[in-house]
Amino acid sequence: MLDILKFTIPSLILLACVWIVMHQMFKSEAEKRRWELKKQSQKEISQIRLRAYERLSILLERTQPEHLLTEMNLTGMSVLDVQQHLLRTIRMEYDHNLSQQIYVSDELWDKILLARDEMGAFVNSIATQIAPNSTAMDYAKTLLTAYAGNGDTPNEIALVMLKDEVRKLL
Repeated sequence: MLDILKFTIPSLILLACVWIVMHQMFKSEAEKRRWELKKQSQKEISQIRLRAYERLSILLERTQPEHLLTEMNLTGMSVLDVQQHLLRTIRMEYDHNLSQQIYVSDELWDKILLARDEMGAFVNSIATQIAPNSTAMDYAKTLLTAYAGNGDTPNEIALVMLKDEVRKLL
């Protein structure tokens, strides 16, 4: 019986040591694979996030009056037609980029929404301030002049915040 214990105890100890070493190796290998997968997915997510930031910067540029008005043919349009077209274009630009909000911070998305709302209010405000018999060209000039003298616009503020977020990402 003592002879059996002389062989069994060292065998059990050896088996336990082998099991511990193998368990640690498998655990380490699994962690290494998880880390590699995470590294790869982070690389892909970073590229997607950068594209989202690019799209949002284009959005903020496209919804400024100088860009909106250069895309329009104002001849034959009334002030109301221009106002409605501007509001519709702004809404469409934002609707087209709604999905990008999942890639940016909540604070940045709030600034982008504020820029949208402020731009709509600005377009409406200028339309109410202009004389009733004004032409579409008069409205466009008034809109551009007022926007240029507006200081830091919500679009510019959101764009600065967007750039800061991208710098932190990189």
